[in-house]
Amino acid sequence: MSRPKIIEVNADNVDQTGFFCYMSKRKTEGFRRKLDWLKARFAEGMRIKMLELPERGFIEYIPGEHAWRSVNAPGYMFIHCLWVVGKSRKQGYAGILLDECEKDARAVGKKGIAMLASERNWLVGKKALLKHGFESAAEEPPFTLLTKRFGEMDPPSFTGGWEDKASRFGAGVTVGRSAQCPYIPDAADTVLEAARELGIKSRVVELKSSQEIREKAPSPYGVFSIVYN
Repeated sequence: MSRPKIIEVNADNVDQTGFFCYMSKRKTEGFRRKLDWLKARFAEGMRIKMLELPERGFIEYIPGEHAWRSVNAPGYMFIHCLWVVGKSRKQGYAGILLDECEKDARAVGKKGIAMLASERNWLVGKKALLKHGFESAAEEPPFTLLTKRFGEMDPPSFTGGWEDKASRFGAGVTVGRSAQCPYIPDAADTVLEAARELGIKSRVVELKSSQEIREKAPSPYGVFSIVYN
């Protein structure tokens, strides 16, 4: 297998390169929100690396102090997304992208890398990470927090308190959302439309910082949640 070329997305080129998701839908709300969100994250150490076409895949990661998941991961490099699709799957490219993350994490003195996994939508399954040297740090079904540590140190953890956080949203349907994923606006609209059809009071709560994710999100995923009553 020849090594694919890697495109590093940064503040200088993101308008041209995009960020993999919604590449053909640049006029959509999701793309615009994600683009603005990214431009604010690069200063915090955000990295995105994409496989050059015709290969298709990418990885997005950020220092754990700024992770947009409901986790405590200071000192780690935290992966938001890892996605390899189509004919690029099962070619070893996920491992190459994970190696890019580990290389960058070590270069800036991080003590490990971490990622949230799930067998359901929008996240990589934990088996894909376990075979690349990760280990389980915490379980909160259907989510698993995995880490690859570079030495002896405390693993990352979930923030917890999910029921208490959910109860603060009150009656009806509440959609908690952020701009981290460009698919979220469509998903939120689907939920809100269903609530309207059922005559259920609904509202949207925008989570605008990684701190708000840790403090308010009622699930480990953090950036999108649906709470009923």
